[in-house]
Amino acid sequence: MGRPKYVSQEGSIAYISDVGADILKPLFVVGCSITAVAFFLSLAIERWLRHSGRLIPAMRRREKVFSILAIVASIIGGAGLILLSVFDTKRHTTLHRLFLLIFMLGVSLSALFTVVEYRWIRKDFFDVRHLKTAYCIKAAIAGILILLAFAFGVALYKSTDVGAILEWIIAFGFTISLLTFFYDLRLSKGIRRGQLTAESLQANGYGPSHRMRQHRR
Repeated sequence: MGRPKYVSQEGSIAYISDVGADILKPLFVVGCSITAVAFFLSLAIERWLRHSGRLIPAMRRREKVFSILAIVASIIGGAGLILLSVFDTKRHTTLHRLFLLIFMLGVSLSALFTVVEYRWIRKDFFDVRHLKTAYCIKAAIAGILILLAFAFGVALYKSTDVGAILEWIIAFGFTISLLTFFYDLRLSKGIRRGQLTAESLQANGYGPSHRMRQHRR
């Protein structure tokens, strides 16, 4: 039917890993490496912009903790992504699946930590519309991807073709989740360093104390 058949391919639909384990492996390794670095940098830059007052800051320590946890999880997930591209499914099937699990676990944890961080920040800035939009989009994408990851884990051993379809969907979904950070980071455009600090926002009626006063009323 004109469809290429890859060496490690078992079903009628090729996995991304099957394509990456063949003649396109150099491109696969480079692409995975760039994606892993971009994933980490997106979270690290977002944390730095909040710390430097160019994005709405975390008003409590817990938001900072979840942000750091998300960055650490992105490093774990990124390392898994790079390693699964190096140890391909044709030559190192067991290691490839192990690093695939590490990648999915790291991405899932990073997404959960990021959603929790945005949830807490949004509680202090409930009226800031873009925070609500970012939180809802990230929560929806993270929830869908985590459910698909569980389904993929089952399909990997139960139905080869279904697993391949789910892997392609998850890959595109992960790309969309990375693009959501473009929406977040571009909000710092035109904002001077130190313009959005916890102190200045509290002075203008934002932050935990403001929310507590509203609750008492």
